[in-house]
Amino acid sequence: MASLSLAGAGAVLIGCRATPSGPSGQGNSSGATNDDGKEPAPGELAPEEVTAVEDLMREHGILRRALLVYQESVVRLRQDAASVPAEALEKTAQLFRVFGEDYHEQRLEEAYIIPMIKKVQGPVAIYADVLVAQHARGREITDYLLSVTKGERIATNQLDGVTKALDSFVRMYDHHAAIEDTVIFPAWKKLTGEQEYNELGEKFEEIEHELFGEDGFESALRRMEEIESSLGLTNLEMFTAPPLPK
Repeated sequence: MASLSLAGAGAVLIGCRATPSGPSGQGNSSGATNDDGKEPAPGELAPEEVTAVEDLMREHGILRRALLVYQESVVRLRQDAASVPAEALEKTAQLFRVFGEDYHEQRLEEAYIIPMIKKVQGPVAIYADVLVAQHARGREITDYLLSVTKGERIATNQLDGVTKALDSFVRMYDHHAAIEDTVIFPAWKKLTGEQEYNELGEKFEEIEHELFGEDGFESALRRMEEIESSLGLTNLEMFTAPPLPK
């Protein structure tokens, strides 16, 4: 599947549902913006400046929630293939494609972060080529998932391939994102001076706005919440580990 156009990318995140903040679907779920420029009312959150690394890591949060959908879907598909609508997996793969692969990986990491990491003398540099290779493998798996989720249900003869693809995707990206959060992003921040780091933070925000409009992260978050809701995955308490045996 080719990368979506700018308009198509925004449409994937916005979806069709109006948000609680108004019928236009353009509300900010964080409640942290004030469109008229006035001071926040008592009890209202003030706008926050998000640094470059904070932005990258919260984007990882969206992608990790997509991985959780994949992980739970594997369990359900193996128990009862009919219990997982293909549309939910297709929407998750679309979100991962436009927000994770086309934007976060290609436009940010591969354009600004990994090239700098490659220049480092030391162990951190060994990760650069592996990360790019994993990006490429992830795109292959996303292409496959998009090709097999066009119907209402996953075809019986494709079930084994889909569950194995989801398993391998989750395993790879769990480790991939953990290394980026704990090794790559901190190393990259140290390599940039304060001024360059701040300028890159602004550049990242410009790219996000170019692709998704003014509230790209919030749109991705709402889209992820819609997918989770469609699968009954919105109750965090359901994931609490059971008591240990006595």
